[in-house]
Amino acid sequence: MIASKFVCFLALISKHCFKGESANYIKKGLQSQATTAKMGLNGMDLIIDGWFHERGELWKGQAMSLKVKKVLDHYRTDFQDLLVFESEHHGTVLVLDGVIQVTTRDEFSYQEMIAHIPLFAHPNPKRVLVIGGGDGGVLREVARHRGVEEIVECEIDEGVIIASKKHLPSLAKGYDDPRVTVQIMDGAKFMEENQDSFDVIITDSSDPIGPAKVLFETPFYNAMYKSLREGGIVCTQGECMWLHLDLIKPLVDSISRTFSTVEYAYTTIPTYPSGQIGFILATKGKDTCKVPTREADLDFQKDLKYYTPEIHKAAFVLPAFCKRAIFGETK
Repeated sequence: MIASKFVCFLALISKHCFKGESANYIKKGLQSQATTAKMGLNGMDLIIDGWFHERGELWKGQAMSLKVKKVLDHYRTDFQDLLVFESEHHGTVLVLDGVIQVTTRDEFSYQEMIAHIPLFAHPNPKRVLVIGGGDGGVLREVARHRGVEEIVECEIDEGVIIASKKHLPSLAKGYDDPRVTVQIMDGAKFMEENQDSFDVIITDSSDPIGPAKVLFETPFYNAMYKSLREGGIVCTQGECMWLHLDLIKPLVDSISRTFSTVEYAYTTIPTYPSGQIGFILATKGKDTCKVPTREADLDFQKDLKYYTPEIHKAAFVLPAFCKRAIFGETK
């Protein structure tokens, strides 16, 4: 999940999106995270006896460990601690503030699903906005859609882009497409200046912890709603059904008052907490995203490793406990 699972995406919300006390709260959060970037977590400290250990406040009592073959890079960007290492069995690994964002072994399951579910659910997407996604993987997938005319990425932390171009070329090739424009800026401000502009908005958000909790609440979704064209689709990182139902349900309930439909889908990815991550899909003047309105041609499909029309539909089929918890359905 690029845009930093804690820090980077926090900076996408600012006084341009909120006013008064909310703006002050966001400003204090940004100041706090800037301080953390200067004197906080050191990713190298998480490598012990040749193993990288990921521990997080939102998945207490469990950890993910990967054997380190070689450290490729480590430094602090303006927003966060950035670590890149070559692992024994999971390829190149990008870590931001101690949390795994990408491994080249399994990244495709996340990138393909967060991009292709909304894009194939839309009948004719022309303008696409990606918020976050500094590794370039989402751009790579969006660029596969030849009918898309313009792709804009808003990434607040240029350091992530630089690291990805250096160490993750299979993802960063997304930046090579001539339809791509990169804005190193506040995503909320960009959306405020570009209302009724995009057919699809894909948001790679941080985890809702501490000050970043506001990113998992209604105001940011309202900003995306205003930036969507009629018939548009938002797809955001939706957290883990095994860990975060208490966060997912209130958000779904809240934004359902604004969006035409709100649905939850998911993918499996071994190196994310509990091996699963969800997506919240919300529409403006459109019905369900559960069935693709278009399908990839054979050349397109053969280049994909995870997404298929069948997987698209299946991603919305939730286990009973999850369906009850989020939507209150008992069937």
